[in-house]
Amino acid sequence: MKVLITGGAGFIGAALAHRLLDRGDSVHAIDTLNDYYEVSLKEARLERLTGKKGFSFDKTDISDRPAVRKLFETHKFDAVMNLAAQAGVRYSLENPAAYVDANLVGFGNILEGCRHSKVGHLVFASSSSVYGSNTKLPYSENDAVDHQVSLYAASKKANELMAHTYAHLYRLPCTGLRFFTVYGPWGRPDMAFFKFTKAMLNGEKIPVFNHGKMIRDFTYIDDIVEGIIRVIDKPAEPDPEFSHDDPVPSSSDAPYRIYNIGNGRAVELLRYIEVLEDALGVKADMDMLPMQDGDVKATTADTSALERDFAYKPGITVEEGLREFAIWYREYYGIKESV
Repeated sequence: MKVLITGGAGFIGAALAHRLLDRGDSVHAIDTLNDYYEVSLKEARLERLTGKKGFSFDKTDISDRPAVRKLFETHKFDAVMNLAAQAGVRYSLENPAAYVDANLVGFGNILEGCRHSKVGHLVFASSSSVYGSNTKLPYSENDAVDHQVSLYAASKKANELMAHTYAHLYRLPCTGLRFFTVYGPWGRPDMAFFKFTKAMLNGEKIPVFNHGKMIRDFTYIDDIVEGIIRVIDKPAEPDPEFSHDDPVPSSSDAPYRIYNIGNGRAVELLRYIEVLEDALGVKADMDMLPMQDGDVKATTADTSALERDFAYKPGITVEEGLREFAIWYREYYGIKESV
């Protein structure tokens, strides 16, 4: 199988590429290598992939319509995993145009490319942030998600709507995956677990929003990749039980599905910090701060649909995952453990 991974130099994209290549698939990755966070980390991820049998890479911006059109004319993809996006809830308050360009215009270009080249399955990254101001936990794919609290979240909900339209009009199989707080080795420096680690090892305070009264469903990178692999291999099909009299958001009479991929366990932020302290052998100096705009107090995934359709339930605990991340971080940045 030949798979296109957009955002292939990213955290999830690079990890997914390794898994696909290791099982014998060919992977063509594209990425802009923008400077939203340290480019050297993106380049290091790519270096580990370069030279692997079946791997190729182009520096391409998905918001560049002619470039994306040429990409799909040049290659014939069996499946596409769209991970390219402007990430980050808080940055969307500072630079909304980046989200419009990458997440809306860019995703539209990918949909058009898949449509015209008759791609067998488009899988795309959505986000737990689409649940917005919902307070009923755990979050279910059949909950209404009409009250996003950040432009990033709104752009991801828009992706789901756009994909459904293409599934309906052109019978393009589309599956959206709502990721829940992904962490682990080779992760994103803009995320809390990475920022906390850097600050703690530098003897600096860590910002703890809403005074630590936050709950997250932290999902380890290997669990995310395993979920993606299983989904890619099973293109979305129309739901024979779908009813227009009582429509559910997670399926359709078109080849379209939405799934949560989360650990399914609620972890308090202060507990997460405790586990990180143990993994690093460093005590955190916490700066307790109020809630940030665009953030939500709690997320937890209902993963029963993923279990039902793919016989898969993510299970790596934060204790296991943060231990692996701490080992990687010290090794990558050359930081020795304190004696």
